[in-house]
Order: sequence, then structure tokens, then C-alpha cells
Amino acid sequence: MPTPPQRPGDPGRHGRPSRGPVPPPEPATRRLPRPGRPEAPTEQIRARRQPPEPATEQIRARNQPPEAATQKIARPQPPAAPRPAGQPPQQPATAGPRGSRPDPAPPPSRWRSPQGIILVAVMAVAALVIGLTGAELYARHKAGSVLVAVAECVVEDTAAVSFGVNPPFLWQHLTGHYTNISVRTGGKRVQAAEGMTAEVALSDIRLQDNGSSKGTIGALSATLTWTSAGIKDTVAENLPGVGALVSDVSTDPAAGTISLQAVGDTRVTAKPVVDNGDLELQVTDVSGPFEKDTVQTALTTLTTKLNDAYPLGIQADSVEVTDTGVVGTFSSQNASIPNDESDDACFAKL
Repeated sequence: MPTPPQRPGDPGRHGRPSRGPVPPPEPATRRLPRPGRPEAPTEQIRARRQPPEPATEQIRARNQPPEAATQKIARPQPPAAPRPAGQPPQQPATAGPRGSRPDPAPPPSRWRSPQGIILVAVMAVAALVIGLTGAELYARHKAGSVLVAVAECVVEDTAAVSFGVNPPFLWQHLTGHYTNISVRTGGKRVQAAEGMTAEVALSDIRLQDNGSSKGTIGALSATLTWTSAGIKDTVAENLPGVGALVSDVSTDPAAGTISLQAVGDTRVTAKPVVDNGDLELQVTDVSGPFEKDTVQTALTTLTTKLNDAYPLGIQADSVEVTDTGVVGTFSSQNASIPNDESDDACFAKL
């Protein structure tokens, strides 16, 4: 059965008066924004209604450095290379506190750098050179002192000693084998010969005590320079009575002779010669009251005394008359160094 139309004011189906057709709702009015106010109050309300962050997140946000405000998206890491067999797994690096920077790596030691290694090597070489130099000087001083004492004892005058440099003297001193030694006397005298200077060169010296000797000298050469004034003083000291009469000594290089002028008209002319390894003065002329044989005997006694006093088997090789005196060369080969003090007390210091 059709429903009759209802009037306005008639009760409805449920006993309520009908209000008639419901008009459509009016469109929402839009509020015009006022100047000076935000255009989207709804968004502001929503922002205010957001729940506050937890306290821990706020603290972390405060501790983050400024550049950590934006979140970085981690890049995908490539797969790790397979670990070789037998190699222990690598321990992950221990992370420090969040927000703290890692401790800087300690600087490498400067002694492990190339410059440090070179510096250490240079210092080691310098220390070695200084030590060897000190030992070399000490050995030279010690050996020089001993040899000077021996030389001065032999010649009865001051002496200076020098050593060869090849090989280094320290090695020579340790092995007891000296290659070259030079000796020069002060020129005052050589034993009984007044006014004589000796220049001696020794080579291949081996200090090896074998019971009968302290060693050997491979070669020895000496140059003895005897001045005219020294000859006069030597004759006067070693020829009592006759020697005191000698007032002057002169030389004649052309004739190879020396002349002894005595008191009055006495004059003795002699020629230095080498006879069987001995230096002799052969009388060639005598003027005055003395006989030639008498003068020859006196001069032979003097030269014999000089020849017998030379150590180490030294013998005369040659002699020459100069403007200032007489120069003689002497030598010795494979000479034995005396071991017994009774033979020569001077070498007991070796």
C-alpha cells in the first residue's frame, strides 16, 4: 500500500513530526588569513600535537656534532674476501663511545725511519773510528816511549822515533811485527863519538822471544854524520896527552882527507877508509916531533873503540869526506835482538 504523502508537521513514521526534506548542508566557510598570522594553523596544531621525543633521543641529539644532524645512509659493503686457510680471523675494531673521536695513531719512531737508521749507522761508524784512532795513538805512544828509551840508551843522546803507517800501527803492535821504524838522534854524540848524528832506518822487525833473543831485525841502515869539531873533541877526550895537543881539524873533500893541527908545527893528515866492515883512519902524513907509527897506533885505538861499540852487528859500508866533516853509511841484516842483559842492557827494556 502506498504511503501517503506527508505534510509538513505531520507525525512521521515513528510518531515524530516530519520536518520535510532535509536541505543540503551549506559549504564550509573559509576564513581569510589575517595579516601577520600563519596560513596553515592546522599544520601548527598538528606539530604541537606531536608526541615529545624520548629523553634518551634528545640527549643523543645534543651530543651529536653539528655535521651529524642529518642521517647518512650507509652504502652497501662489498662481500669480504675469503680468509686464507690458517690465518686467524680479524678482530673487529672496538668502537669508542658514541660521538667520541678515535684516538690518533702514535707517530712512528724516528729511529725506525730511513733517516734514523742512517743516523744510527753514522754514529756507530764514528764511534768505531774514534775508538780505533784512540787505540792507535795509545799504541804509538806506548811503543814509541819504549823504543826511544832503547835508542837513547844505545847512542847516549836524545832520540826521536817514528813508525810506518802501512799497515796501521795498532795492527803492528798487536802482532809484534813492525814494518818500518825510523830513529834520529839529537846530534850531540853517538856513544864515544862527540858531535855525531845518527839517522837509522829499521824494517821487518819481529818481536818474538825464542829464548835466545827477543826477535829479529830484517834490515837496518844508518847514516852517521861526524862534524870536524866533533872529531877534534873526540880525539881530545879519547887520546890523553896527545889528543889534548890538537887545536883544530879541517877537511879536504877533493883529496878525501882530514887534517889535525896540533900545537906548534905538528900536523897529522889521515884518510877515512872502510876496512872489513870497520871505519879506519889511515895516517898519510905527519909533520912535527911525533912518529907516524905512534900517531897511527893512537888513531887505530880510537876507531877500534868506536867500531866495537856499534850494536846489532852494524858494519861500515862506505865513508865520504865533506866540507863539514865525515859521513859514513852502516848497515846490518837479520840482526838478533839481545835477550840477555849481559849482552846489551839497553835492549832489556823491550
